[in-house]
Amino acid sequence: MEYQLKAPIKIQISNLDLFYGDFQALINVDMPVQEKLISALIGPSGCGKSTLLRCLNRMNDLIRGVRVTGKVRLDDLDIYAATTEVPELRKRVGMVFQRPNPFPLSIFDNVVYGLRVAGIKDKKRLSEIAEQSLKGAWLWDQVKDKMNHPALELPLDQQQRLCVARLLAVQPEVILMDEPCSALDPIATMKIEELMLELKKNYTIVIVTHNMQQASRVSDYTGYMLLGKMIEFNETIKIFTHPAEKLTEEYISGKYG
Repeated sequence: MEYQLKAPIKIQISNLDLFYGDFQALINVDMPVQEKLISALIGPSGCGKSTLLRCLNRMNDLIRGVRVTGKVRLDDLDIYAATTEVPELRKRVGMVFQRPNPFPLSIFDNVVYGLRVAGIKDKKRLSEIAEQSLKGAWLWDQVKDKMNHPALELPLDQQQRLCVARLLAVQPEVILMDEPCSALDPIATMKIEELMLELKKNYTIVIVTHNMQQASRVSDYTGYMLLGKMIEFNETIKIFTHPAEKLTEEYISGKYG
């Protein structure tokens, strides 16, 4: 697959295989993730999109029987090296999940949760970072007067932005989003998409989506996956207008999947 890079490579995936026991879920996947751009993964259910996404911060380690071969490099760090400190990796590469998952705590306590785990206790600093993070997630104006209210009382789209704020508070370099709009209505989805475009000014983003229109709207590059393989990876406009692979064209046109 030939493509032209627009930015430095933040994560390089090379010859990546993943097995759940005897089942091979990812097959020889190659993909560059470029800095401060949005890369989308599309494909039918069960094709390996979310599995690949979770490889980027080793979330698959939590699944029994998983085995990974190949390379994933974050800058100069070999993510799967025995010496890699996984908690530190997950600070650098954070994740937003399909459904909002705020903790049953106040809005403020949600945002500063990771900071407190890291040992930060200074109330002034916590408050400053909480405000900065909520502003970064476009949520400050809606919650600034109810920081002590339960986070679970927020509407779903605000809960999802709160989860983004919680992530921003620990200053990641890469944000992984696994179907972040699947539980949201069209208006809330539009707000999250606008937020993604704003966040890419400062963060590298990888998103999994079943919504091809969403991929075409927000991403710079798109990878089409099928049965654990990366069928095609290229600039999003090329994937959606002039795909190089027949399998990609069939999926994009609705003939498959």
